[in-house]
Amino acid sequence: MPLTPPDDISFDKDGKYISSLRIPHSTNTSGWGSLLLPVIVIRNGDGLTVLFTGGNHGDEYEGPVALRKLANSLKPEEIRGQVIIVPYLNYPAVLAGTRLSPVDGLNMNRSFPGNPEGSMTPMIADFVYRELVLRSDVVIDFHSGGNSMIFEPCTVIHHLEDVEQMRNTIAAARKFGAPISLVLRELDSTGMLDTAVENSGKIFISTELGGGGSVSPRTLRIAENGIQNILRHFKVLPANSEPVPETRFMETPDVGGYLMAPQEGLYETLVELGDPVKKGQPLGRIHSITHIDAPPVEVQSQIDGVLITRAGSAPVKNWDTIAVIAADIDVSVYE
Repeated sequence: MPLTPPDDISFDKDGKYISSLRIPHSTNTSGWGSLLLPVIVIRNGDGLTVLFTGGNHGDEYEGPVALRKLANSLKPEEIRGQVIIVPYLNYPAVLAGTRLSPVDGLNMNRSFPGNPEGSMTPMIADFVYRELVLRSDVVIDFHSGGNSMIFEPCTVIHHLEDVEQMRNTIAAARKFGAPISLVLRELDSTGMLDTAVENSGKIFISTELGGGGSVSPRTLRIAENGIQNILRHFKVLPANSEPVPETRFMETPDVGGYLMAPQEGLYETLVELGDPVKKGQPLGRIHSITHIDAPPVEVQSQIDGVLITRAGSAPVKNWDTIAVIAADIDVSVYE
């Protein structure tokens, strides 16, 4: 049976509504139990609807913190239009601090547009897509590197066939104001919230803000400023005179952009995130844990560019992603 919006929330009447979506959740200790997923709706008059989501993966925390703060601070009289906030999209994963849901083992960001008859993750995805995405004009989905990676803060958008949609998406990414804006072609976009939103013709922006299972003052500041910048860009909040930081549009080349660990061990990073690198430059070393006298394995950059991602912890396993290099891309044709 499809999940339906809480009775105490209205998408059509002005005001501020803080409620929870009730999701049946039977366990060994609570046979008729439920999980309550917070949903916040703030509306005032006519205007665009902006949907903010966080906690798509449960070990990525900038979004949940920034959106919880937004839910408590934003007042209806400050806006024109509607703001919908889901701070913990994959609530069971957020509670557990895991990337995937501990209830059904699924990745929320490979479960869209969802299934009302599925397990908990596709049920939530179906509700979000059917009840929230389809009534929104803009969707901002906050991610970070989680426990396994750390990113130089960036927004993430995709190459789109629709030129006008691409133009509007680039303009929104520029106004978000992150240091870097990545323009990607996903290797496998099936089931992503990104794909579901973009295929609906709406503006979609994701982020990768830090990671390592923590929140830093810098990454949280970028998230909170980006929220305000987006709401001003779409005229939900009134404009102000504060300048938006410049963003650098980049892409991650399929060849040479992604570096995997060639063996298990302890990864020693040699380059700071955001630093330029040259082809052949050492990025790090992997030290064997079991063979003390074995020389470390050096990991070198395969291309010129900027280090935007590194391993989130020192212990790495064979074929873990340990570094991602981005190169500049020209988006002026869309501007």
